[in-house]
Amino acid sequence: MYAQCPECLTIYKLGAAELAAGHGSVRCGHCNAVFDALRTLTEQLPPEPVHELAPHPPSVAPPQLTIPALRPQPAQQTLLFDPDERRPRAAARGHLPAFARVRPARPPAHHWPWRVGVALLLASLGAQIGYAERSVLLDDARVRPWLDRFCAEFRCRLPLRHDPATLQLLSRDIRPHPSVPNALIISATLRNDAPFPQAFPAVEITLSDLDENRVAMRRFLPQEYLGDSRGIANGLAPGGTAALVFEVADPGKNAVAFEFKFL
Repeated sequence: MYAQCPECLTIYKLGAAELAAGHGSVRCGHCNAVFDALRTLTEQLPPEPVHELAPHPPSVAPPQLTIPALRPQPAQQTLLFDPDERRPRAAARGHLPAFARVRPARPPAHHWPWRVGVALLLASLGAQIGYAERSVLLDDARVRPWLDRFCAEFRCRLPLRHDPATLQLLSRDIRPHPSVPNALIISATLRNDAPFPQAFPAVEITLSDLDENRVAMRRFLPQEYLGDSRGIANGLAPGGTAALVFEVADPGKNAVAFEFKFL
């Protein structure tokens, strides 16, 4: 579309956005005059030479539009609330819209069997993990007090704790066996520095030569170096000591050093 400035006669090409923004009034970019673009608005320019666009004659009645392009849907009916019935009703007569219709309440779904099943599965999984990691949990200083309280309440018995780092070797000795040929007796004194009673450890004894090469090695369980089964069950008391005696075969003259390790 085209419109002409009445002051400087400059013809401009413009669109609906410019007309809508100024409600038909626009400003000339040449002489800075404000004019009504609707007065000379035309879709096509007349043949050249163009001197002045013909103005539109004023009309007493507004023009009648006959060709519709689009008719928007009417807005949703306004809903009012009846204070007595506490339910929505339409302001105008007619059917309620679908979203405002009162629907019958659905019976509650019974989900508790699924919840109970999930809880049982989680409990079973926790029990399996606890059983697989029982040795770690039983010796954990943060978990063991809770387990002790549980067993005190339900009168159960837990295995003794096990912490080889708190076991101290006070003395050790090796000598020929007095009654068995080609055998040795290794003796040691063990002390428990932990503040709790703990199980007797498995003991690994390694015999080596002068160059610290291993000549022989053997691991002993508590029942192999202690003859008191009751003492093994009670464990080593806090600060308590125990005498350990091991009988081993003599590996020969090359074995001149021995080493203890608590497992």
